[in-house]
Amino acid sequence: MTRLIPKERYRNIGIIAHIDAGKTTTTERILFYTGKTYRIGSVDDGTTITDYLPQERERGITIVSAAVTAEWRDYQINIIDTPGHIDFTAEVQRSLRVLDGGLVVFDATQGVEPQSETVWRQADRYQVPRICFINKMDRLGASYEMSIDSIRQRLGANPIPMQLPIGREAEFTGVVDLLTRQAFIWKDELGKEFETVAVPAHLADEVELQRANLVEKIAELDDDLTVKFLQEEEITVEALVAGLRKAVIANKATPVFCGSSLRNKGVQPLLDAVVDYLPSPLDVPDVKGVHPDKGDEVTRPPSDDAPLSALVFKIVTDPYVGRLAYFRVYSGVIKQGVMVYNPGKHKKERIGRLLRMYADRREDVTEVYAGDIAAVIGLKDSFTGDTLCEQHDPIVLERIQFPEPVISVAIEPKTSADQDKMAEALRKLAEEDPTFRVRTDEATNQTLIDGMGELHLDVIVDRMLREFRVQANIGRPRVSYRETITRSVNNLNYKYIKQTGGHGQYGHVVFNIEPLERGSGVVFEDKITGGSIPREYIPAVEKGVMEAAETGVLAGYPIADLKVTLVDGSYHEVDSSEMAFKMAAVFAFKEGIEKGAPVLLEPIMKVEVIVGEEYLGDVLGQLNSRRGSILGIDMRPGNAQSARALVPLAEMFGYATELRSATQGRGVFSMEFDHYAPVSDSVAEKILNYSSRKG
Repeated sequence: MTRLIPKERYRNIGIIAHIDAGKTTTTERILFYTGKTYRIGSVDDGTTITDYLPQERERGITIVSAAVTAEWRDYQINIIDTPGHIDFTAEVQRSLRVLDGGLVVFDATQGVEPQSETVWRQADRYQVPRICFINKMDRLGASYEMSIDSIRQRLGANPIPMQLPIGREAEFTGVVDLLTRQAFIWKDELGKEFETVAVPAHLADEVELQRANLVEKIAELDDDLTVKFLQEEEITVEALVAGLRKAVIANKATPVFCGSSLRNKGVQPLLDAVVDYLPSPLDVPDVKGVHPDKGDEVTRPPSDDAPLSALVFKIVTDPYVGRLAYFRVYSGVIKQGVMVYNPGKHKKERIGRLLRMYADRREDVTEVYAGDIAAVIGLKDSFTGDTLCEQHDPIVLERIQFPEPVISVAIEPKTSADQDKMAEALRKLAEEDPTFRVRTDEATNQTLIDGMGELHLDVIVDRMLREFRVQANIGRPRVSYRETITRSVNNLNYKYIKQTGGHGQYGHVVFNIEPLERGSGVVFEDKITGGSIPREYIPAVEKGVMEAAETGVLAGYPIADLKVTLVDGSYHEVDSSEMAFKMAAVFAFKEGIEKGAPVLLEPIMKVEVIVGEEYLGDVLGQLNSRRGSILGIDMRPGNAQSARALVPLAEMFGYATELRSATQGRGVFSMEFDHYAPVSDSVAEKILNYSSRKG
C-alpha cells in the first residue's frame, strides 16, 4: 500500500478554546462542509459527532478530546476537538503535544476568557502555530475589534485581522477578505453555498485602510517583503500568503478570522486558512528524543523511510473493541500485525487493528505513515506518553507533563458484588485519564479518587454507573493538600539492619534533603562515588524515596517540591538486598521530613468572576471573606466587570450558589489551578485536627 496523500498535504490541528466559545459547533460545521456528515449536528439537541459520550450530550460540554479526519482542497485534515472546561485540561495538553497547529476559537462577546489564556500558554509551551476564529459574530454585544484587542493585550500575541465583518450582531451576513478584496455573503440556511461579491460600497474605504495595514504588518515579518514595501513595489497576494505562512509557522503572527458557526457563516474561509497558514508535518522541526540506554539526544525526520517513532497520547476504553490507543507517527511507518518496541517499559507490543477515527466511528487501515494520527487496538503495556519504536533503533520521546489532581472524594461500592467491578472500572478509567488517580487512605482504609475538580469526579462516577454498571456511594469532596519541608537536612544517616535465622538484611544510606521551588515535585539525585553502594541497589533507593513521598508525616498527604541527594552509604557482601536498601531509604526519608520543619501546602485557584457593575462590591467582599487576594478588575462589554483573584480551593466549595444568590443569578465564574502555597498556622491546625479525628 502506498501513501495516498503527500506529507505536505497533511494538517494535524486542534480546536482549542474557553468553555462555550463554540469549538464543537465549529467542528460540526467543518465535518458538514467537507462532506464527512450529511446533516449538521447540534450541541443543544445532543446530535454532535465529536461529543459522543452520553454525559457530553446531556451537559452540552466536551469532556474527552475526539479525533476526526476530513478532506478539504485535496488536503487531509486530522482534527482534535478538545474540551474547554478546566477540569479536563489534560485532554488539551495531550492533544497539543502531538499536533502541528491550533485553531483557537473566541467568543466575540467576551474576547479572551480565563481558559483561553490557559490553552494559549499551553500552546506556547509546545510552540504550536495558531490561527484565531472570532465566533458568535451574530450575538448581541459581539465586537471583532474588542476581541482582537484582548488577544493582543491579554495574550501578548501579534493578531493580524484577515477579514472585516459585514454587518454587526443580528445584521451579520458575511465577511470581506482583506487580501483579495472579495466579499463573501451567506444566504442559505445551511451555509453550504455563499456568494462572492464586490465589497459593499459603505465598507470600501475601511477595507482599503485595513488592507494597507495588513500588507504593512505582513511585510514587517519578512525581509524580502520589507524591501518591496519600502520601495513601494506591488506585492502579490501569493507573496503575502507565503510570507504570512512563514511567520505563523515561526510563531511570530496569528491571523484572525471571524464568523458565526451556529449560523453557518464564515467556516469555509476558515478551512482555507487552515490549509494556507498552518504547518504540515514537514514544516515543524524534526522530533527530538533520547536513546534509552546511552542517554544521547536523537532526532528523527518526518520521513516514511526513517526508523519508526510514534507517541501514544490517549487511551480510550471502548465497550465494543476494548482498549484503543491513539498515537501520532513522527517517523517511519506502523503496519498492522508487526511487532514494535516500547523502550520505557522494555516491552514488545504487537500492532493489532489500525483504525482511522471519526469520533466514535472508525475505519480500518493497514498502514499509518509519518505525520499521521490514528488509533490501534491490542496494545497491552503502552499508555499515555509512551513511545513506540523499533527495538534495534530505539528512541524515547519527551513524555507529556500533566497537572497534579487538586480534589479528592472517598468512594465505596454499594454492595459487595460491586466491589470487584468498581476496582476494575477505576483501573480502566485511570488508564484513560492521567489526571485521575485512585489510592487507599492508610488510616481509614477507604478508596479515594483524586481529580481536577468537582465536575471531573462527577463525570467519572457517572461513567462508572453507565459504562461499567457499578453502583457507588460518594463522600464529600476534599482538597488534595501537599506536604513539603522548609529547611535543608544534610548528612541524614540511616542503617536498616535486621538479623534473622538465615540471611540478615543490611542497607545503609546517607541523604541530603533540600526544599525546591513550587511545582518541582520530588527529585532524586545519585551522587555516589567510589562504589560505597553498588549500582544495582540505587534504583531500589530511588523507589523507596518515591514510595515514602506518597504519604507525609503531618497528615499523610503526598510530599512535594524537594530534592533528595544520595551522597553516601555502605553495603554488606551477604546481607544487602534491594529490599534492605529500599527500606533504609523509606525510613531515612521519613526522618528527614520530620527534621526539615514540614509544612502543609494548599492548592490556590485563579478565579475570574464576571458580574454587572452594581454587584461588584458584593462579589469582592465574598472573595475577600474566602481568603482571596484580588489581582485586578477589568471592564467587559455590556457594562460588566471582571474580577480576578487568587483563592484557596478549600474556600471555593459552594461558591456557585453564593454567587448566584448575590447577583440574582447573573454572575458567572470560572476557576483553574494556579499553584500550591503554604497554609497559615490557624488553617493548618484545623486541617490537622480534622485528619487526626478522621484517623
